[in-house]
Amino acid sequence: MKRFHFLALAFSLVILAGPAAADNYPSRPIRLIVPYPAGGSTDIMARALQEPMAKILGQPLIIDNRGGAAGTTGANEAARADADGYTLLFANNGPISIAPLLQKGVDFDPLKSFAPVSLVSRAPLVLVASEKVPVNDAAGLIAYAKAQNKPMLYATAGPGSLGHLSTERFLNQAGLQMVHVPYRGQAPTTLAIFAGEVDILLTTTSDTLNEHIRAGKVKLLGVSSPGASPVAPGAAPIGGVLKGYSVETWFGILAPTGTPSDVIDKLNAAINTTLAMPQLRDRFLTFGVEAMASTPAELAAIIKEEIPSWRKVIEERNVKPE
Repeated sequence: MKRFHFLALAFSLVILAGPAAADNYPSRPIRLIVPYPAGGSTDIMARALQEPMAKILGQPLIIDNRGGAAGTTGANEAARADADGYTLLFANNGPISIAPLLQKGVDFDPLKSFAPVSLVSRAPLVLVASEKVPVNDAAGLIAYAKAQNKPMLYATAGPGSLGHLSTERFLNQAGLQMVHVPYRGQAPTTLAIFAGEVDILLTTTSDTLNEHIRAGKVKLLGVSSPGASPVAPGAAPIGGVLKGYSVETWFGILAPTGTPSDVIDKLNAAINTTLAMPQLRDRFLTFGVEAMASTPAELAAIIKEEIPSWRKVIEERNVKPE
């Protein structure tokens, strides 16, 4: 009988300890895995969140850069971490929605291995052309491309990248064929379009690209968001020419699946408060993205919806990994 009472007491203490532990969260530093090397756009955004979120949560936010395999190295590590809220992943479309469809060695399921916490930002892609291409908008590009005797050239940051799949979606809807010229990263593609090595490029914005656009060395033809975007002022949506065409890169924070819901809620509240700060929102625009928080359910819906759409592009356009 004494043993029974002891076990009952122990069980009660375990039940009571769960909420108490969550109420005290966080009680130590939180690791935020950035699945890319330091200095890139994802890393810069994560570091912009670091100080304000640490103040709100009362614990340091430690950035841990785990680059490799198009972001899946860091995502794999985050998926294997303890589901206690002390390891988070700063993710985007690449490792979550696209890489699992193309790469081998991905040990996580994008829909089952993570608990979405919140969006952090979204950004459209911009469609630009070399100054030698005699067009000024997406409609003109489509007409010009169809009139050529040989396919035009388009640049991407590599096979299977968001820019690659987004361009293939554009070509598919426009009824065009172009030659893919892959580079190793975004920076070389900007140099390529500026030098006239390729005809068009569909990519995220950057200070360098914007400088070339302002100087008239690169032509801004359109933006991939459903409507006008503060990231690319004055650019007309491509969807106005190709009905339904819409592509945005998203950045968000995920936790390992099984992380307690009240911990997720506390993190979500901290992100929402941080992203409401005017100075941070202005700073994000200089990065070429628009600060945008969400509920966990909204981020989950974005991921669930876009995976089959990218699978369709990969299958219809026969996209192969490098």
